[in-house]
Amino acid sequence: MATSLGLTACSSGDDGGDAGIVTTNAGEPQNPLVPTNTNENMGGRVVDRLFAGLKYYDANGTAHDEMAQKIETTDRKNYTITIKPDWKFSDGSAVTAKSFVDAWNYGALATNAQLQSYVFGPIVGFDEVSAKDAKVQTMSGLKVVDDHTFTVALKQPSIDFETELGYAPFYPLPEAAFKDIKAFGENPIGNGPYKFAKNGAWQHNVQIDLVPNPDYKGGRAPKNKGLRFVMYQSFDTAYADLQAGNLDALDVIPDSAMGTYKNDLGDRAITKPIAYKAAVGIQSTAPHFGGEEGVLRRKALSMAINREQICENIFHGTRVPSLDFTARTLPGFNPNVPGNEVLKYNPEEAKKVWAQANAIAPWSGRYEIAYNADGGHQGWVEATANSIKNTLGIDAVGTPYPTFKNIRDSINAGTIGTAFRYGWQGDYPTMLQFLSSQYYSYSDGNDVKYKNLDFDKLLDAALAAPTLDESYKFVGQAQALLFKDMADIPMFDYAAAAGRSDKVKKAELAWNGLFDFEGIEK
Repeated sequence: MATSLGLTACSSGDDGGDAGIVTTNAGEPQNPLVPTNTNENMGGRVVDRLFAGLKYYDANGTAHDEMAQKIETTDRKNYTITIKPDWKFSDGSAVTAKSFVDAWNYGALATNAQLQSYVFGPIVGFDEVSAKDAKVQTMSGLKVVDDHTFTVALKQPSIDFETELGYAPFYPLPEAAFKDIKAFGENPIGNGPYKFAKNGAWQHNVQIDLVPNPDYKGGRAPKNKGLRFVMYQSFDTAYADLQAGNLDALDVIPDSAMGTYKNDLGDRAITKPIAYKAAVGIQSTAPHFGGEEGVLRRKALSMAINREQICENIFHGTRVPSLDFTARTLPGFNPNVPGNEVLKYNPEEAKKVWAQANAIAPWSGRYEIAYNADGGHQGWVEATANSIKNTLGIDAVGTPYPTFKNIRDSINAGTIGTAFRYGWQGDYPTMLQFLSSQYYSYSDGNDVKYKNLDFDKLLDAALAAPTLDESYKFVGQAQALLFKDMADIPMFDYAAAAGRSDKVKKAELAWNGLFDFEGIEK
């Protein structure tokens, strides 16, 4: 889930007089709340409350059956999926096998331009429906058997597919969604643990109000009376509200409080290593960043950044320097991927490699790193720019965009034209999820527009591997290729720094750094 760490309006939270309503930080979602078109965490944290999938992930990242009664396969290529009976959407309509198949076909179809369409790539027939001049609208690998059963045929065996089925793009949709998808996204009808409190529950740039869904039958039953996602202009304001008891749960402590929040909050301070990475990306269409020149420049820039110093001085140990393109909390993580020496601060080598790039084409202009000003990124981005400036002797600066939505729109459109900070917060806990979403040539989550068919083939091989150990070997080879091409500049892995108010009895961070929202108790 492309991360914002961004809050987009100012509002002091209160619980509307109901002590059971949990107020928590959020930001304005980039798009209407359609699961297949939500690939950032401000929309994602709401979508995951409104919908239930075949699987769900607990706070530790373990997948459990949610709507799935049985998922059967003998070859990890052909699946028969049986859903539990008697589930309803919040409009009273039944959740059926067709609800899943229709939603997946909608997400895959090219003309619908869904940001998460790439997840359906392994399904037979995806290539036909995702083509620009698609002659068919449904994937041949999906078949409805009856109201509670459907089959899925994959192009090749997948070691990740069953785990992946709790991910938002695989949620079902009611028939009402397809009548007016934009209107649906403004007032979603889901089958999850919560539903919109009322029509107009989404007050843009202010808050989103959810209440428990009485028809929910899964393993994430809310332990509170509802959620209010409150949107702020800055984390400093949100932190002040947390301390004052006007905000119940805050999942990002601002830089200004990193050195004091444990003393400020005492046993209400929360710290946990999570599956979350930060990086600096730049699209190859930017001047000086195409071809071999671009590879050399990204490697030089990476070695010009003193990550250890930034982690210590700004993040007070809640970040650690990246060692790969995923996150160290994920199963199979390897700290010794060939090529990762470019992530170490090495000023002399950085200057040497920068000079090699200049021999191809002399550097000109300013190196800008764009960031969303509403997300608490100014400190580390400016420190990164200063490290580059001091090492390479070039003009390097941080460039703020007003909001997370502004910067995401420019990145997605491919018009940003400069480097930019971005991140990935795990959607399900595998290294392949990080790599396929961000670097597959056909993924809409590929913000840097990286394209290497050899890399695609290595990921395909990792997915098709018969065992996890074999899969991890291919993942290692794929990452070594990412380092060879220097697809982007990995920066930090996160340890979440969060907190709860004195009104909250229990609040736990999940494996990916978001709260276990259903489990928050007041």
